[in-house]
Amino acid sequence: MTWQGERPWLRFYPDQVPHHLEYPQVNAFYIFERGVEIAGEREALLFFGKKTTYRELHRCTLSLAGSLQAMGLRKGDRVALLLPNCPVFPMAFYAILKIGGVVVQLNPMYTSRELNALLQDARVKVAITLDFLAFKFEEALNQGLVERLIVAKMKNLLPFPLSLLFPLKMKGKPKLDRAQFGSKIVDFEPLLRGGGGPEPVEVDPQKDVAVFQYTGGTTGLAKAAMLTHANLIANTLQIRAWCHEAKEGGEVLMCVLPFFHVYGMTAVMGLGFYIGATLVLVPRFEVKEVVRLIRKHRVTMFPGVPTIYVAINGFASHHRVDLSSVEVCISGGAPLPIEVAQEFERITGGRVVEGYGLSEASPVTHVNPIWGKRKFGSIGLPVPDTLARVVNPDTGEDVPPGEVGELVVSGPQVMKGYWNRLDETFMALRDGWLHTGDMARMDEEGYFYIVDRKKDMIISGGYNIYPREVEEVLYEHPKILEAAVIGVPHGYKGEVVKAYVVKREGVTLTEQEVVSFCSERLAPYKLPKEVEFVEDLPKSMVGKVLRRALKEREFSKGWASEEGIKKG
Repeated sequence: MTWQGERPWLRFYPDQVPHHLEYPQVNAFYIFERGVEIAGEREALLFFGKKTTYRELHRCTLSLAGSLQAMGLRKGDRVALLLPNCPVFPMAFYAILKIGGVVVQLNPMYTSRELNALLQDARVKVAITLDFLAFKFEEALNQGLVERLIVAKMKNLLPFPLSLLFPLKMKGKPKLDRAQFGSKIVDFEPLLRGGGGPEPVEVDPQKDVAVFQYTGGTTGLAKAAMLTHANLIANTLQIRAWCHEAKEGGEVLMCVLPFFHVYGMTAVMGLGFYIGATLVLVPRFEVKEVVRLIRKHRVTMFPGVPTIYVAINGFASHHRVDLSSVEVCISGGAPLPIEVAQEFERITGGRVVEGYGLSEASPVTHVNPIWGKRKFGSIGLPVPDTLARVVNPDTGEDVPPGEVGELVVSGPQVMKGYWNRLDETFMALRDGWLHTGDMARMDEEGYFYIVDRKKDMIISGGYNIYPREVEEVLYEHPKILEAAVIGVPHGYKGEVVKAYVVKREGVTLTEQEVVSFCSERLAPYKLPKEVEFVEDLPKSMVGKVLRRALKEREFSKGWASEEGIKKG
């Protein structure tokens, strides 16, 4: 079966999900504006006691857009956001889109050095941040990497001391010497009181870029996926069609996934505004606080990543919790272990389905039916207007159902290309297909399964081993809370499997127990040859386990580079 033939997945679409959608050819500001029309005076944002209605948020956003234009920003100018989830983020994000600017998404965890590299790469004109993060821009201001820095005061957003929200991040942090930079520093709050809105700007949705979404840089230097206005609108409408039972103007959405991450940007913030939901903003995940907010606000939709659901499952095993309001959870960002999903569903009574996406696709390409036939361990079906194939990575030819190859996708949500990376754009976008770099298989019914990243595959004695397969087995062990697997050097086999394991609280577990458990479920060549027990696993801001960080830990033990490890 090839992609040119019947799309087998369409047979398993819920009746309410259309095979094709119509996409408005407009500025992506439309996503937010539609929510304003639906919800009006309903609360748009809840931020630790501070409430903002849709009307108020709309007024502030338009005032900010006009103020940015008055500051000299024009269509195509890049504006960087270094912000956690807080009311400033959606105001700034949609104000920039309104005037035809390009949002440059940046992680607040970046060091100044990392930040400067991306500011220079994107050729940023203006940056927007919070006062306690402003110090990170000192060198950028001195070097002229940004012309102006707009700074919002966190105390104006919160009804209690900032230290309660960021207790570890606030102690001993330096502050930016505002006097040193004079007019280069602009206060955020007055920009919301500018009065008039922005001058109209013509946008070509198919060509004009809305967002620079930097990839994680796991394969080298980070590169910006250029997402157009049409990309953002398409993926938002695709996700909305999939969530067909979501009530417009009636949902409460937990926003713990960071908006600066592509998943949080579209599947949380974008979807939330598009359906007029109330967004509960959380700047950083802390399990006790998230559980409290779910109960207090009766959250109905909870997009997340597996590590978040793992943490809540663990918390619920020791505390009485009421999470019965949760109805829908779409998990992405990393593989969702079956046991984690089943336990979370038992606790909440809601539905957890696994999906898949990547920065280059805005991001969602596949999701299991929320109200329909789902398959645990599968990323589900391609969303409307999305084609997907599994191909031989060497020849580009389709492989039969059930066989493993590289996943390639095509659809209206696929990026325009990488900013200033013509060679890498050519390698990623070939013959109209986005090459994901993920190894996958498709079954006879059109459900797709991610086997692993090509770059994470372990080759041991000539055998291919996919870390995810070993990790799935480890998660089945009742004493294991979290696990990650990498390949480490071996003089004879090239690489062997090493497992990093986080034990559940209060249990004893030995390396031999882990290996014996795996030996009943895996072929001998896939067994961990080494097990290291750790307190926690390195994770990205969005909660994705960073195998690269584990590899670097191994490199530091005497291996100068990944190439050196391969040579053994």
